[in-house]
Amino acid sequence: PGRVLCKVPCSGEKEVDLAVQSAKAAFKIWSQMSGMERCRVMLEAARIIREQREEIATMETINNGKSIFEARVDIDISWQCLEYYAGLAGSLAGEHIQLPGGSFGYTRREPLGVCVGIGAWNYPFQIACWKSGPALACGNAMVFKPSPFTPISVVRLAEIFTEAGVPKGLFNVVQGGAATGQFLCQHPDVAKISFTGSVPTGMKIMEMAAKGIKPVTLELGGKSPLIIFSDADLENAVKGALMANFLTQGEVCCNGTRVFVERKILDTFTKEVVKRTQKIKIGDPLLEDTRMGALINKPHLNRVQGFIKQAKEQGAQVLCGGDLYVPDDPKLKNGYYMRPCVLGNCKDDMTCVKEEIFGPVMAILPFDTEEEVVERANATKFGLAGGVFTRDIQKAHRVVAALKAGMCFINNYNISPVELPFGGYKSSGFGRENGRAAIEYYSQLKTVCVEMGDVESVF
Repeated sequence: PGRVLCKVPCSGEKEVDLAVQSAKAAFKIWSQMSGMERCRVMLEAARIIREQREEIATMETINNGKSIFEARVDIDISWQCLEYYAGLAGSLAGEHIQLPGGSFGYTRREPLGVCVGIGAWNYPFQIACWKSGPALACGNAMVFKPSPFTPISVVRLAEIFTEAGVPKGLFNVVQGGAATGQFLCQHPDVAKISFTGSVPTGMKIMEMAAKGIKPVTLELGGKSPLIIFSDADLENAVKGALMANFLTQGEVCCNGTRVFVERKILDTFTKEVVKRTQKIKIGDPLLEDTRMGALINKPHLNRVQGFIKQAKEQGAQVLCGGDLYVPDDPKLKNGYYMRPCVLGNCKDDMTCVKEEIFGPVMAILPFDTEEEVVERANATKFGLAGGVFTRDIQKAHRVVAALKAGMCFINNYNISPVELPFGGYKSSGFGRENGRAAIEYYSQLKTVCVEMGDVESVF
């Protein structure tokens, strides 16, 4: 509620270098272990997280302001992620290729070295697991920088890895803002950078990485479309729209914030969404029945409020919420709370429909035909996610095939199991987290060509 939790010293160039050197030393040991040996250590880390789920979730709620109910889900996804990659660690392999005359070639999948992870403040612990899971499974070390707004829970993850038995320094945490990030990206001993955050920062990171020819994975912003056809199960579609807009106070990059509703059901759908939005319980995130906590900080709350004000000026209609909320508990009166907002009468060219707000603000837009809605859905520089609600299975697959987005949902939204790759198209970034796909981004391929006869020389 607007109070300082702790003070964390920013890591300067010297501290960043120490973290990288210590990760480099640990990498020598870890990369020589077999996949099965790494698997056992990672399973142990997953077990500790599972065992301490409640206390880590509480820490995450205090760290970020999201409800304890959601924080528990984040922690579950975190240990599942480590379990999943532990399972893949022992199966990483190359292939053998027969060549003429008994000669052959083979490939080896090798780790990159010291990888850098830079996290966002909306899912601090979970993002650190999404990045470290595949990195460690492939035999890499990682230096992780959490957002300065949520510095706490990742430190706990580092302690857990150490308890589980990873070599000392294999997963290091540095704290700080843009300057610390810059030292990491420009460090000569860093092999790869994986960043989750905003488009402008992503551009800067890509630029810095270019100087050292370092590969990057970028998970950036979104302004994702959620398309609701008139033949959808209405109850389900309403739930989907709430899931697509109000998780973690709306501070989710893949949120479906442009809700396109077929005109035939516009009124019914809107009424129901407004009714359900008004029932969302806001307040102390540590209470069991709270479903929406506080936004991350004052400047961000002001920014979200600014978007709503501008939306009204441009002709959008606030159907509910959008105002500040003051909880009854006097301890929380300075907290950054607001009521979730639904905007009607929206047009495609409004700022609230074009730009990522990153707060609990849903924009409802009517449409008439499938062809028209697909075109409007794709008319954005972003391409992180997209969703379709319909009972017509052919239409569902046809529409998601036409959406220019990396993560699509049919009759659900914001479900991200670790088994499925996650990432965007266009300005939303490239590279993938989760699934087998992430292995590609944390390893490199070596080809070996073996001659079994005499060298055929042209000389």
